[in-house]
Amino acid sequence: MSSGASTTETSKQHPLDASFSHLSIAYHESLPNVTHVKLNRPRKRNAINALMWREIGEAFRQIGTTGDGTRCILLSGSGKGFCGGIDITDEQFFSGISADNGNDDESSIDMARKALAFKPQISQMQAAFTALEECPVPIVAAINGACIGAGIDMVCCADVRICSSNTVFSIREARLGLAADVGTLQRFPKLVGFGSRVRELCFTGEDFSAEDALKIGFVSRISKSESHLFEEANHIISKIIANSPVAVTVTKSSLNYSRDHTVREGLDHVALTNSAALMSDDLVKSFMMTSGAGGAAEFAPLQPHSRL
Repeated sequence: MSSGASTTETSKQHPLDASFSHLSIAYHESLPNVTHVKLNRPRKRNAINALMWREIGEAFRQIGTTGDGTRCILLSGSGKGFCGGIDITDEQFFSGISADNGNDDESSIDMARKALAFKPQISQMQAAFTALEECPVPIVAAINGACIGAGIDMVCCADVRICSSNTVFSIREARLGLAADVGTLQRFPKLVGFGSRVRELCFTGEDFSAEDALKIGFVSRISKSESHLFEEANHIISKIIANSPVAVTVTKSSLNYSRDHTVREGLDHVALTNSAALMSDDLVKSFMMTSGAGGAAEFAPLQPHSRL
């Protein structure tokens, strides 16, 4: 729910905001059709506990799909840092490793059964971040301060990443005794390549700077200060929402599909989706806008997704 801790302008509460304890969801004050999602545990540096993890998945499965008018999402963290990673003080994360499920003699449960019982939790955690990737509208992550562990897992699923000059990143899991298992090892190399530096960062768990992130292509811009971070994000978002929401949604879908398929499969996919998308009135409006004949185009909102 909304908090007084804020580093940017947001005003009108989003209908979903009241449903969540550790996320703040509001419509952007100055940009139409933009929803601002803030990780909202500033006293814990936005470390993600089990409840917050579930909320992230639930929120991004709904925003942009319920007829709320959202055409782009701004993602940020409340307070001094974006995300401090997993909240290791939340015992619920680790209860599945040693849970006896009511069995008085836990030692009698063999490791295979414990592993089979624990895997669904990992899958659930993975799915929560995949919800960002599968969200039909673009997500622009404005990253400040620390972005550690699970924070990197999450922003790997954003479409555009920018950060302030003081941002510190770390794929921290190896230093904590585990392999990152909710997306970084799969997505981070696809974003920046599988080279030596990437493996070094994953194996060592060492910190890397905003400049390092820009150099390898993990972020596209560095703001000169935290105060300018949201100006940069708003500038990018304003350009996105000026375009047809149908064109932007199909573009995101094609980019994601093509990343995981051959060029031929990607071409077939976009041919199929565009054969429908090109029937939109947005095409004529966009041509008129780019030719200077009609000024800024007004596009109809995306419709709510059909659900059982």
